Amino acid sequence: MHQILPSLADLNEHAKTEPVFAQWQKGYGPIQHTAETQAAVYRLAHQLVQAGIQPDLASVYSKFCALDKITAAGMSLVVHMTYARKVHLDGSDLSADEFKVQPEGHTGGALNMVPGYAAYMALNALTGETRGWLMGQGHSVAAIEALNVLLGNLHPEQEQAYGNGEEGINRLLNDFYGYAIASDGSMAAPLGSHVNPHTAGGIIEGGYLGFAELQYAHMPLPGEKLVAFLSDGAAEEQRGSDWIPRWWRAEDSGAAMPIMIANGRRIEQRTELGTLEGLKGFQRHLRGCGFDPIEFDGRDPAAFVCTIWEMEQRLERRVQEKDSGILSYPLPIPYGIAETVKGFGFYGADENKAHNLPLPGNPHVDAHSRELFNQHIKPLYVSPEDMREALALLNTHKAQDRLLERDNPLANRHPQTPVQPELHYRDDACSTMTALDRYFVDLVAANPDLRPRVGNPDELASNRLTEVLKTLRHRVCEPESDLEAIDGKIITALNEEAVVSACLANQSGLNLVASYEAFCVKMLGAVRQSLIYSRQQKEVGRPAGWLGWPLVATSHTWENGKNQQSHQDTTFCEAMLAEMNDVSRVLFPADYNSMLALLPQVYSARGQIACIVAAKRERPAYFSQAQAEQLARDGAIVVKEVEGKDPLLLIANGSYQLEQVLRAAQRLEEAEMGYRVVYLQEPGRFRAPRDRWELESLASDELVERLFPDRFRMRVLLTHMRPEVIRGHLWTILPNANSTYVLGYRNRGGTLDEFGMQFVNRACWGNVLAACARLQDLPRTALLTIEEAAAVAGKGDPQILR
Repeated sequence: MHQILPSLADLNEHAKTEPVFAQWQKGYGPIQHTAETQAAVYRLAHQLVQAGIQPDLASVYSKFCALDKITAAGMSLVVHMTYARKVHLDGSDLSADEFKVQPEGHTGGALNMVPGYAAYMALNALTGETRGWLMGQGHSVAAIEALNVLLGNLHPEQEQAYGNGEEGINRLLNDFYGYAIASDGSMAAPLGSHVNPHTAGGIIEGGYLGFAELQYAHMPLPGEKLVAFLSDGAAEEQRGSDWIPRWWRAEDSGAAMPIMIANGRRIEQRTELGTLEGLKGFQRHLRGCGFDPIEFDGRDPAAFVCTIWEMEQRLERRVQEKDSGILSYPLPIPYGIAETVKGFGFYGADENKAHNLPLPGNPHVDAHSRELFNQHIKPLYVSPEDMREALALLNTHKAQDRLLERDNPLANRHPQTPVQPELHYRDDACSTMTALDRYFVDLVAANPDLRPRVGNPDELASNRLTEVLKTLRHRVCEPESDLEAIDGKIITALNEEAVVSACLANQSGLNLVASYEAFCVKMLGAVRQSLIYSRQQKEVGRPAGWLGWPLVATSHTWENGKNQQSHQDTTFCEAMLAEMNDVSRVLFPADYNSMLALLPQVYSARGQIACIVAAKRERPAYFSQAQAEQLARDGAIVVKEVEGKDPLLLIANGSYQLEQVLRAAQRLEEAEMGYRVVYLQEPGRFRAPRDRWELESLASDELVERLFPDRFRMRVLLTHMRPEVIRGHLWTILPNANSTYVLGYRNRGGTLDEFGMQFVNRACWGNVLAACARLQDLPRTALLTIEEAAAVAGKGDPQILR
């Protein structure tokens, strides 16, 4: 498309023939338009008209005038949300009792987001297509909620609460940080302090800075467009975002436009990007990583519109050049840098206080602060008549036959239910991971329309996912072996947060993450953010539709003794067990068949992640196909039982733990003692429900009684996890502390073999028998030889227990 490059004189001359352009040139309140932005708007207007997207130049300029007013009104509403209980639609001053007793808000960041989000909405109106949006700095949600209310882009519950003019706006002000709760303890208002499922068009909470940067490029499908608003503070925190050009491919991804809000401040101090050299250095860094940085005026919504449009055009041209052989991957990814000052548009801009409460005091009780509020809010005032005109120009969804922004496809993922491949059960000893290896390759082949992503911190082959590696291959720009490809589906980097984010973002396809158990902990923040958001979507009645997938913790604590204690950590599965069981399943398949039987469930679920703790070494075939399928349904199974007086209930949780419990059971049988062995594959199924949604995912009372009947007073549980953790979760099946023992990981480790790990953690078969003897009020030597008893007591040779 022909690029017109007008001079300032040309622009002024243009204003004489286009009065709407002249009107827009003047700006509105604090919003002013530099000559560079004026030239960009001029170019954009001509491009849209030449392309037949807009009928004439005046139509384009009128929308830019409307954008200025909507932005000013949005900024005013953001400040009111922080400080005020009431809005005056006539622009008159607020009195002391119309201010909040306790003001609260992330005011500065929200003010900076208003021009960006308003521009996103305006560009959609200008081009007739509804893009998706993402905001990494979720605490700036007031900008989104304010503009959504003004523009009528609301979910039904917000429409009912905030959509009826002045009354609704006043309720919005009082609900924002109002802390009201319903009788059941839920939030009474359809509003939060961060992006949440009530926020129309929201995708992630953005409570953990840095994860939006890792996810945005993996979100859109071909043909979709995503505007990702990012934080300059997060750019300092999360370097994994630098690799986005390494991963983005036009063949399987839509356009992703990152826009950094470079306001130069964290909460308490200036960022490195807040200095001129810091910003220039960041641009050099971006170019070195394969980005194409574009600086623009972040105080002007028109500059946002033109920059996002220019980013889309540049990316489209580069894809064309790649298709014609001029360029190759990685393509230069346009990266917008919106230069602004924190809190622009209101008192206290570019000061640390702008982050939260910019006024020197509380205007409810402080006259000077009240005067400052009323003084600085006036330039942002938009009359009701001007607002109606502006809204009519930007609310063009019906005329353009396009979706509301709340309904953009990225915020409403619901891919087809996958076709399940044939399951190949086995009856020989092999690695549990090989079941997943074959299944995932077959699943991907059976579902060519579901985009696959594999998150890999480093060692797929070591973790026995060899067929996954051969078939899907590492994604690289310059392949050097048959295990690498430009279009590879495996995202590999020694950054656990980056690789898990590739799968968290791929809500339109099939996902798999496998990592050493100890290093899964680095993924926890990103995973938890997604789980919380999914759970909240369910609670508001719009459950997440993305397909479930497994995050596999392998090379785990009990088989990683050779690697020192940093590699021996059960924290991740324990943390995932603490999340709500209906969105976070924690599974311990003991063998190949029990793993295989779980996978169709995992990949048929919606809005759910399964933490699967699986051994990578060869394990015996403990369960037949029928038993494995029963385990998948019930979460636990009776493995073996011998009748006897006052029998013991032995519960194993984990493959190596089952092995030890069965060895102990054999000794009980030799001593003619009664027992039952239960394998506990899914501990979370047997907890006490914390709410009605979790209740639906738990085992029935009948199943619990069948597996763990009251006649088994004395119980010993050997777990993969820390004993205290599982005891707390499973008090329902471990009701009496005086008649139960729980053994497991006791934070002991080092450079040890598998037996050494079990011994130092008092978690081997001998320790199980010692616990049984104590419960039966017997000496250890009733079940152990003298030498074995001495070893268990830490006074003999441990090797006798091997």
